[in-house]
Amino acid sequence: MMDQAAPNLHIVLVRPEIPQNTGSIARLAAAIKARLHLVGPLGFSLDDRYLKRAGLDYWPLVDLQTYEGWDNFAALHHDSPHAKSKFFSTHAPTSYLDAHYQRGDFLFFGGETKGLGHEFLSERTDRAYRIPIFEPGVRSLNLSNAVSIVVYEALRQTGALRTS
Repeated sequence: MMDQAAPNLHIVLVRPEIPQNTGSIARLAAAIKARLHLVGPLGFSLDDRYLKRAGLDYWPLVDLQTYEGWDNFAALHHDSPHAKSKFFSTHAPTSYLDAHYQRGDFLFFGGETKGLGHEFLSERTDRAYRIPIFEPGVRSLNLSNAVSIVVYEALRQTGALRTS
């Protein structure tokens, strides 16, 4: 894990299932100096060769925190400001472009097959966002693509892209 300096963003994956997606997201997190939170149960081992391969040799640069489950994460981050949490789902009412991002935001994404879940989102609809999909036959985007889209919009809004 990297030093504990304040990260640009927090990327939170809740119950990720596909190691290659998580590895790709870890590489993105390293590149932009975001903290990656993996909230279990995970659908793979952190020793998975596909996870390691997707992250290439960037794993030492990843600011990674892991949690057994949602309760463990919530217990450690209950004091995070309400406005700094944003949840992303294909079922959310508002476009990710309408969110107001700030440095240090927590960006939550669910696992590949179940997302964050309707019940979970129902308590957070005021902070839930979607990436528009124009073809009705496409249910969702690949998780690593969705994270990348949102993260770079957040970096654009916070001005972080101008400092790179």
